[in-house]
Amino acid sequence: MELTHIGHSCLLVEAGGIRVLLDPGTFSHGFEELTGLDAVLITHAHHDHVDVERLPLLLEANDGARLVAEPEVAASLRDAGIDAQPLHPGQSMAVGSLDVRAVGGEHALIHPDIPRIGNVGFVLAEDGGPVLFHPGDALEVIPDGVDVLAVPVSAPWQAARDAVEFVRAVRPRVWLPIHDVLLSEPGRALYLNLVNMLAPEGVALRDLAGAGATALP
Repeated sequence: MELTHIGHSCLLVEAGGIRVLLDPGTFSHGFEELTGLDAVLITHAHHDHVDVERLPLLLEANDGARLVAEPEVAASLRDAGIDAQPLHPGQSMAVGSLDVRAVGGEHALIHPDIPRIGNVGFVLAEDGGPVLFHPGDALEVIPDGVDVLAVPVSAPWQAARDAVEFVRAVRPRVWLPIHDVLLSEPGRALYLNLVNMLAPEGVALRDLAGAGATALP
């Protein structure tokens, strides 16, 4: 499995000849130039996870790619004339040799006065390869058997301790920082060092920012 961090929460996953893009949002740049995609996955409706203006251009350049989204997002995209398939929590689908499973169902609490929206995390499993978990914007669900964990490191709904406890609960082999565009460079380094220092023994940090496609165990 190879991963490319395109910015913020946007990841390109390449495994077994399959190319899947997760959360191409307004804070991420460069995804609109991708081709050869087999699927695009959207965890929830916030603009930093789905750019509704650039999404049609991305799909046009990737004819045949399946657009799969949290059910509320899928409905709103269809209303806007963009064909999207909903994937409900607990449901799975195959994208070539990749198994994609939706988990969770609800976005993390931002504030009691702000209604919570839908959010699905995606568990991607390559046959005979590693299992990746991208949680979107919620840390409540702890899937079993995760090898590679994408970890939001800074958000209006999250404290640094939440990222630490998430890594401790999942206990992957590798954790990847995502959801980081709100941080300055020194601030990002501080957050990564904190989580890494308090992560369980044997859990390794792989920072993919600016690294291009990176093979993971």
